[in-house]
Amino acid sequence: MMSEDTHLIKAIQIHKSFENKHVLKGIDIDIPKGLSTTLIGPSGSGKSVLFKCLQGLMEIDEGEIFINGQNRTSISLSTSRLLEHKWGVLFQYGGLFDSLTVWENICFLLINDGNISRKEAHKIAEEKLSIVGLSPELCDVYPNNLSGGMQKRVGFARAIVNNPKLLFLDEPTAGLDPITSKQICKFISDSVSKLGATTISISSDLKTVDEISDQIVMINDGQVVWNGSASQLYKTENAFVQQFVNKRATGPIKVAV
Repeated sequence: MMSEDTHLIKAIQIHKSFENKHVLKGIDIDIPKGLSTTLIGPSGSGKSVLFKCLQGLMEIDEGEIFINGQNRTSISLSTSRLLEHKWGVLFQYGGLFDSLTVWENICFLLINDGNISRKEAHKIAEEKLSIVGLSPELCDVYPNNLSGGMQKRVGFARAIVNNPKLLFLDEPTAGLDPITSKQICKFISDSVSKLGATTISISSDLKTVDEISDQIVMINDGQVVWNGSASQLYKTENAFVQQFVNKRATGPIKVAV
């Protein structure tokens, strides 16, 4: 069994409802330090809501979320913000600001904090662009002049600008061609290795799930129905997993159409 100090995040009996719809129904989940955990499940399963609750973007109705052993619901706002400054986030559609240049997007947080000069921030942006396989010459370009794949890579450069210990990745390869998807997966794996980072991802692409995940957690109808490694995903006899990975219309997963 994993000891407490190996968990970066531990969520216990998480409940969340919207009006009369009970979306999360007593979820327990452990996020191990230094590993990549991916949430999978059908549309409407509750995985996106859980993802946002773990980030602190949504308040939970019941339960507890511990971050490095600290109960998130009981820590001060200043402590919570300090924790969040050590996180990186990659949004599903890049989340870049159209009115800012590439380098300003990458270093948005650093510039707003006011701890470094714009010249220093520009240099950091150049370094991060190189890490994600883009030319530093793109620093002064605006996002609308970039392809979708390039925007995603800029988004990833922004996510790692603080050398974070925790990365939240929302559909990191959605809408990308196979080659760019492979590159993004490599950046994720390299970040976990080089930064010693922990990643929490949502992905609907099973190839991506297979490539980036140490731990996979399947959510269905607001509950955890399976938890295992990437190597176990295609071997388990779990009926939910079998239906999901084999794309079967019939089985225990009921999707509203």
